[in-house]
Amino acid sequence: MGTSSISPVNEDRALKLSDKKVGRLLEAFRRLDLEGTDEGSVFGDIKSLYSTLAEEQKEFFFTAMLHEIEISKNGLTDLLEQLLASDHKNPEWPKWISNLRDRIQSPRLNIFRKISHQAGGLKFLLDFRGDVLSTQRFSRADLSPLDRDMVILFELLFQGGFLYLEEITFDSSYRQIELIKNSDLVHPMAHIEEMGLRLGNDRRCFALYHRLMPYEPVVFIEVALTRGIVRHISEIIDADSVRAGHGDADTAMFYSINNTQQGLSGLRLGKMLIYRVVDSLKREMENINTFATLSPLPGFWKNYLSPILQGNDDFFLKPGDVHSYFPGRHVRRILENASSKKNGENDFNSALLLLLSNEGWAASDEWKKILQPPLTRIAHIYVSREKNREMKPLNAVANFHMENGATVSRSNINFLGNPSTRGLRDSCGIMVNYIYTTGWLNQIRGSFRWLEKLEIRSIFSRNR
Repeated sequence: MGTSSISPVNEDRALKLSDKKVGRLLEAFRRLDLEGTDEGSVFGDIKSLYSTLAEEQKEFFFTAMLHEIEISKNGLTDLLEQLLASDHKNPEWPKWISNLRDRIQSPRLNIFRKISHQAGGLKFLLDFRGDVLSTQRFSRADLSPLDRDMVILFELLFQGGFLYLEEITFDSSYRQIELIKNSDLVHPMAHIEEMGLRLGNDRRCFALYHRLMPYEPVVFIEVALTRGIVRHISEIIDADSVRAGHGDADTAMFYSINNTQQGLSGLRLGKMLIYRVVDSLKREMENINTFATLSPLPGFWKNYLSPILQGNDDFFLKPGDVHSYFPGRHVRRILENASSKKNGENDFNSALLLLLSNEGWAASDEWKKILQPPLTRIAHIYVSREKNREMKPLNAVANFHMENGATVSRSNINFLGNPSTRGLRDSCGIMVNYIYTTGWLNQIRGSFRWLEKLEIRSIFSRNR
């Protein structure tokens, strides 16, 4: 059996690995880096041990993995000293630099690569990175080096000939249709029969697959072919909605995009999928000339407007500015409504908070008329002006589409586009149309030329 490039475990740190389960799992990962090891058997041990870890143990394991499975200082010292003592014009310089690159390659990346070669290995790695990302949200430890190792591998695996697009139709297997139904988190379905409303001549569903995971899509998109831009979700998913004839449609509405693998977050697969679907529809139906989304606005109420009304001034929109979006007579009406309650309010923001916290406002013609203009303007600020620390759109859905090249204006903000209980709780019922232009399509075509060769499979060409 060969040797590993991983640094030996520090004795003091080894004593701190008091959790025997974590210690055994680390040892299994280290064994996988050894030449000549039975990789299939060791991977089986890794899967078995990892599946038994509790959430707090995973955080400890990820942190330990960063330190215990890493290049040793001793493994670099001699080569670095040689480089520092030499001139870059030395004929041996390119070889020394090449040796350095080999030595500084993360041993974790080598292990992950070996895992990807095993049956079920890719799925394990996707779930593993999903756990890393979930843990990072609350952990004080910086797990980004571990995440970066996996991103490097996934960027190689999720492109070109590894991916193919498949349209989900009534002829697709029951398992595939059920998987799509269970994975739709944007507009969840209670029964499999509801998928019947999302397939057919004027409804399309496309899924992106990886050749190593042919029975589980990595991302899928649901499309409605309509006459003009749709602004209310009921016009798409309700059983009694009026549907455009196949030849009458001039617009493709993307109303549900779902990434089924959290481990692929940030890899731009959604962008690739949208491009390929747009290109495919344009080739099939020349009369389709508008491509837009009908997207939810998650977090608009709970994470944005409600905190602002309670005094949070961390946003572009300040608590003291909210009243300025309402005419004086409407400010008085909202204050009047609050004063009639048992816990009477005399502050406008508190009064508006009280009003919007009760979903009954959406059933009142008076309140809808009062609230439509200001909520539409505030929602547009949320989408277009509010930024996170990286100066990207604060809302995740807005960031996804606008980073992909879509545009949005105030006229694309749809008041009560989704008046369901969930829609009101998430976003005061507001939905957004993000518009994808022809210029965007040409730009992406130039950036991802290999997408032109992305295979589109009919359902009968895949071994089910």
